[in-house]
Amino acid sequence: MPTFDFLQLDVFASRLLEGNPLAVVISADALDGPTMQRIARWTNLSETTFLLRPTQPGADYRVRIFTPRQELPFAGHPSVGSAYAAIETGCVPVQSELVQECAAGLLPVAVQGSGATRTIHVQAPRARIDRADASLAASLSDALGAELPATAVHPIDNGPLWLVCDLGQARTVRALAPDLSAIAALCLAHGAVGVSVFGAEDGGDAAMAVRAFCPADGIPEDPVTGSANAAIGALLHHTGDVARYGGRYVASQGREVGRDGRVAVAIDEASGTVTIGGQCAIGVRGTFAID
Repeated sequence: MPTFDFLQLDVFASRLLEGNPLAVVISADALDGPTMQRIARWTNLSETTFLLRPTQPGADYRVRIFTPRQELPFAGHPSVGSAYAAIETGCVPVQSELVQECAAGLLPVAVQGSGATRTIHVQAPRARIDRADASLAASLSDALGAELPATAVHPIDNGPLWLVCDLGQARTVRALAPDLSAIAALCLAHGAVGVSVFGAEDGGDAAMAVRAFCPADGIPEDPVTGSANAAIGALLHHTGDVARYGGRYVASQGREVGRDGRVAVAIDEASGTVTIGGQCAIGVRGTFAID
């Protein structure tokens, strides 16, 4: 029976049980795509990743990313966590710069610090941003239970497609009690992985509160979401609202599901590229055996 080294770690948190869990299967080149998808359904986490040998010049490692329902070309917390796992398991040398190969292309990875204080920053793919029509905005208003003008809603594709909603204030974000079945139907109808909402915090150690709902993929509310935070950063650049939060800020996500994640977001105002980063904490080290 083949065995593979396996890690489960929390991403976007310095302590276990506060971030977004990620399962990582190491040196998984012997596994095919359908088997990877079955494993991701079995772990039943928001994402499971598989570390592979790179196939493109310049890449240090390759990663495939699966939700319980589908493979994604890019996702933030799996990219941050996979880079951390690749370093911890010796798949790549410890160095300050790496290149991740994924279905979205080659992505720069910056590594700061070491051990428990190591922070991983991944550059997200460039986002394609659209404006929602009045019908989608109305449907999202009903599903979220919050009034949304069409100008506050944007479909944003940075690997996965997110329906991103600017709710203005963190207190509105945190008070939501959405209709998850309606959100699932909207996501399936528009090919979106989820709905992400954000608003400004009044104080504390974070500038922004974020929530992400992905019920169509079996994740009612994702604890801490890198690609959604990257999509929000891209939207701020697109709308000229970077000054509202700053070119570098920290987003808080996960309190509503008993977590306390922190995502560091950096927006390059000249190019519009967005980098998301954070710390990780390993909870499980072992082997994965599959017949």
